[in-house]
Amino acid sequence: MVLLTLMRHGESLANANNVFTGWNDVPLTDNGIAQAHVAGQKIRATGTLFSDVHTSFLIRAIDTTNIVLDEIEQAFIDEHKSWRLNERHYGALRGQNKQAVKQRVGEAQFVQWRRSFDAVPPLLKQRDHDYRYERLGVLEPLGESLKMAYERIMPYWVDSIAPRLLDNHNQLVIAHGSTLRALIKYLERIDDQSIDKVEVLNGAPIQYELDGQLNIVNKQIL
Repeated sequence: MVLLTLMRHGESLANANNVFTGWNDVPLTDNGIAQAHVAGQKIRATGTLFSDVHTSFLIRAIDTTNIVLDEIEQAFIDEHKSWRLNERHYGALRGQNKQAVKQRVGEAQFVQWRRSFDAVPPLLKQRDHDYRYERLGVLEPLGESLKMAYERIMPYWVDSIAPRLLDNHNQLVIAHGSTLRALIKYLERIDDQSIDKVEVLNGAPIQYELDGQLNIVNKQIL
């Protein structure tokens, strides 16, 4: 058996202010920092030794990763950052208060944009330019559905996470709510209609025990 632990970053300033975010950087709040420390302590209590940790290019996930690694006393393990683990890009909704958007467009449209698998949010009129991505030849999205985020994440799973698990190396992934929902959809074989019911809380590690074919044997939220 091999262990895969998934964790959403601690509360960010955007979470606290209830605004849409995505590929833009927002810091952790004091509460988010505390959540990361507690999550690390919970992971340490399991005694799990990891070979690798995977995170995104976004500071809220990177800072959470560093705190967790310190708490579990495994800062020495290989750390892999990938834009493919970035949060779903909410396009032109970015920076807008969620409650205000819901009042403007109605609850049905709001839920479609926020929770459904296929719905694409209003797109940005032009792409952002960021050295983090330009150096890799990656075009930032104008906006993404969860399906689009799923399609960019899965190659990273196939190339960088699954092979290490198949070699019996425990893996830790610290990323974002939507990108983790995408991975959970794949791991738990959740259909397109039911994924809207899946919620991933800030700072709540999810530990999967997987068999030799990476089927789930056990799942627990720490």
